[in-house]
Amino acid sequence: MRGLNLMNDKKRDALVAFAPAARHSGIKMTLADGREKKNIQFVKTTGGYDALLRRYHSGEAIADALVKEDPELDIETTGRLISGTHKLYLDSKGGTAYHVQLVQVIRNPDGSEKERREALKSAANINVDAPVRWSGREYPKAEALRTFVFTRNYQLRHTSGLTYDFLYDMAKQLHERGVLMFVGAGKKGADPIVLSLGGTPYRGFLEGRIAGRKYALILHLTNMELKTL
Repeated sequence: MRGLNLMNDKKRDALVAFAPAARHSGIKMTLADGREKKNIQFVKTTGGYDALLRRYHSGEAIADALVKEDPELDIETTGRLISGTHKLYLDSKGGTAYHVQLVQVIRNPDGSEKERREALKSAANINVDAPVRWSGREYPKAEALRTFVFTRNYQLRHTSGLTYDFLYDMAKQLHERGVLMFVGAGKKGADPIVLSLGGTPYRGFLEGRIAGRKYALILHLTNMELKTL
């Protein structure tokens, strides 16, 4: 389980664990014979129109080939079950691209493109000397939901009795006040949170829930803000 260095309102920090917030559905999907369904991955195709065009040189020739045979299918590969996949970038010829320049596209609130710039690989900052800090800036839950789009959610978990008290106290404060707490990285707690090298910078908000001595402290992450056009 991954670790996050977190500082509370008393400026005390601790290394706690975090994982994607668990989601349990009451709906169970089954096949017609009652067996539980399972998801699989398989090879849908090994090429595409561009590959066929390089082979046949014209759309008319591709159409003729499709009528006479199945050139778009690799019989030995298509439909094969796969697992443990990795993302690869391809060049214009369909080969593996080894030198890729990533570009960050900045968009206006209406979705139109504002500018393009080189995408910088941000360093991770969740498990470093400067902890993710409790800022003191509170947002009522309803206001936060109307303002931000939360794209990731992680549940913070204790690793000892001391970190249980540490996290439970934060969850209790937030639960009783009914607010989300803005948290940030860096020495002043104003920097975005970056989970991994080259990852997306996020703004973070803590939500706390308690039921007796049970607690849930959830870190909500967002990189999108809703604005009025």
